[in-house]
Amino acid sequence: METLTLVLILVGAANMVSNIVFYTIFTFKMRDVISGGVKKDNAMIITGLILIVFFLFGYIYVSIFANPNIVTGFILFFGSLFVSIMIILLRHLIATSKERSLEVAQILISVIDAHGPNLQGHSMHVKNLMTVFYKHLPRYLKSDYNLVSLEYAALLHDIGKLGMPEEILNKEGQLNEEEEALMRTHPQVAVRLLRSIKSFDYIADWILYHHERIDGQGYYFKKGDSIPFPSKLIAIIDSYSAITMGRVYSTPRTYEEAIEIIKSESGSKFEPELVDIFVSIPKEEIIACDPKNKKL
Repeated sequence: METLTLVLILVGAANMVSNIVFYTIFTFKMRDVISGGVKKDNAMIITGLILIVFFLFGYIYVSIFANPNIVTGFILFFGSLFVSIMIILLRHLIATSKERSLEVAQILISVIDAHGPNLQGHSMHVKNLMTVFYKHLPRYLKSDYNLVSLEYAALLHDIGKLGMPEEILNKEGQLNEEEEALMRTHPQVAVRLLRSIKSFDYIADWILYHHERIDGQGYYFKKGDSIPFPSKLIAIIDSYSAITMGRVYSTPRTYEEAIEIIKSESGSKFEPELVDIFVSIPKEEIIACDPKNKKL
């Protein structure tokens, strides 16, 4: 009986160590736009971690210094299982919440896309491309960025076009100087529209600077490393989407044509390293991102 009691306590202690690891990973991955950006409730998270560690030391103390009975062994064993279940349940609930929130956002974006023929399906296309692009990024490039936040930035990057006159959005031809100046304000409009959602401050700059160029000839003349990394990602996939889906003033191009155009602008418009990664993604994965094709 004493052996069974000790085994129960030690297994419970081992499970508590696993709980600490999973809890730490889980709270780290909460750093996204839906979970409040980078401004997590650190006090609550740290308190939770301290409590789990405290319980672990309790298991160790009981197994070494106390004389527990079988009832105590079962209580400690099932206590560790309870903590595991709560962590798993919390992860599931938050993941489901994020999934549903993104689905609602996608529905709203489809309404925006209906604003004109130049937008239809574009935002969803860019979001799908971001998902695939992120998957192929090396770990050292994506370790500081959460996929959920990147997907929202990609999905909402053109929301500022709601503030643009339809005659400009749907113009069949070159914009004049005044129209071009107004169109260049759509990233600023997007940031103003999203300002009421406090956690979206986290991705505001990503959207604001998605039309910047590496050579500094973009909308706001930022260049090189001064451009946020996610903005550089959006710039590439936004251009690919525009090229392949077409506009009222241009016909859709093929995948091969779009890739050649993007490669030709590597180092001037786009970050060379990111261009190399994007063009290396298997063609079928890129093609599947088109909303008209099979969903990811």
